[in-house]
Amino acid sequence: MSNTSSGDEKDTLVQDTSVQEVQNKTKNISSSSKPTSFAAKLKHELQFIRGRGAFEISMVLAVLLIGYITASLISPNGFSFLKPENLSGVISQSIPVLAILGLGAGILMIAGEFDLSLGAAITFNAIVFIKTSEAFGVGLGVLAGVLSGVAIAVINGLIVVTTKIPSFIATLGMSFFWAGASIFINGTTPAILLQSRDGLMEFLFAHDFGSFRSQLVWLAIIGTLAWVFLHRHKLGNHLFAVGGNAAAASAISINPTKVKLLAFAIFGGLVGFASILIAVRTSSMQPGGSATESFTLFAIAAAVVGGTSLNGGRGSVIGIVVGAALIELIRNGLLLAKAPGFYITLFVGVTIVIASIFNKLMEGKAR
Repeated sequence: MSNTSSGDEKDTLVQDTSVQEVQNKTKNISSSSKPTSFAAKLKHELQFIRGRGAFEISMVLAVLLIGYITASLISPNGFSFLKPENLSGVISQSIPVLAILGLGAGILMIAGEFDLSLGAAITFNAIVFIKTSEAFGVGLGVLAGVLSGVAIAVINGLIVVTTKIPSFIATLGMSFFWAGASIFINGTTPAILLQSRDGLMEFLFAHDFGSFRSQLVWLAIIGTLAWVFLHRHKLGNHLFAVGGNAAAASAISINPTKVKLLAFAIFGGLVGFASILIAVRTSSMQPGGSATESFTLFAIAAAVVGGTSLNGGRGSVIGIVVGAALIELIRNGLLLAKAPGFYITLFVGVTIVIASIFNKLMEGKAR
């Protein structure tokens, strides 16, 4: 009898501890734990902005950049990293698109879910954007592309939260559905931007300002909004709480189902917008999803490398953006070194495993 009572007390203690952890995540730091000196406040704010792990990844990125610059100076023809067209392509096009996709995947992972239909959704969203823009103009095209992304993600999310099927499995299956749906609405021939590719579309999504392009501006805007939402808004705190411990979050009146659907919707909106950037850059999209399927792996890799936990409840905007930059720079380096294409996929797979191990060690250290 005493053993049963002791077990119940332990269970209650564990539950109370979990609830307390979630309550701490949904509140600002209490006045008793706030730093008092200016130096302590500055250190705390910098740590809060960058997120755990972002500094370490930034150091790796800095070392990589030093190596690339050195190699390019020694052999400008053999390793043309510093050529303006290469820098513009990587910094102003490749990194912003992957970072926006990584932010979407990261926000969903923070809430404790995945969506492996990302690549197929890009294809579907881009075709919707192209066909609507050609028929009704760029304004409605952008709206249709973003709403398409939100709709796909919310449908996926509803399947996950209502059936309780792991999102990994449910969205893997839905990726085939959305790939097939892109063929259904457009046939097997590519969707192409023709009449609708005017000056306004170019300026908004592909304009060259000299040292940077429109995509980089959009990353700055979206990244700032994502940071404010995740780290300064109550709903952002709810995402961390649900991803960290959904049962404990529910115990303090946070609705995990609504929070997860919100995360899916935000994910879908960001994927929809990134789909537009990709469509404008390429001026076409091939139905079926084969041209965009690699984005799923790279987006998740950007989030994981940036310190987002695979178990949910942890991640940062700065870390994800830095993770995307690191991946794209390594991809660029491999291309400049004329490495076989499969080296890139091999590298990303190994990177996800290493980053996951590192994140696990960080989580253990934090406890």
